[in-house]
Amino acid sequence: MHRRSLLRFSLAAGASLALAGCGFQLRGLGSDALPFAELDLAGPNDAFTRLVRERLTAAGVAVGDAAPLRLNLGRETFHEQRLSVLNSGYQEYDMTLKVSYSVQRSADDAYRLAEQQLEVQERFSISSDNLLAADDRRDEVRQRLRETAVEQLFHRLHVLDDA
Repeated sequence: MHRRSLLRFSLAAGASLALAGCGFQLRGLGSDALPFAELDLAGPNDAFTRLVRERLTAAGVAVGDAAPLRLNLGRETFHEQRLSVLNSGYQEYDMTLKVSYSVQRSADDAYRLAEQQLEVQERFSISSDNLLAADDRRDEVRQRLRETAVEQLFHRLHVLDDA
């Protein structure tokens, strides 16, 4: 009897997982492909723009001037705020990255997405005992913020097409 109920439970769990997986795939949430094959990228020569260009290329999107859509990126700005100094010798900080962006048609400069702003933040701690590593820690946080912002940007670009 126990074996039979375990078998039923296993079959029910397997069927529900299969159906849930199909549902996500049908809605397009399982696909990372962008809806266009070509994109022009305009922005400052900073780490965020380079990361966007790298990720577009890795996603199979050709980056070039002849593309029907242009992604305009603003300058990345970081803001760091010290939140507290803990008794254990740690300092807690909050770092925020803000980047503005817009998408235009190249043919007539009409906005497909008016200027919007990406904003991501992360809280981190630095030990007072290891201040030499503080700059490395900040650089790691900046890079993670850039990567998170690029992911958010790609999610927002999924609504576009070449038209």
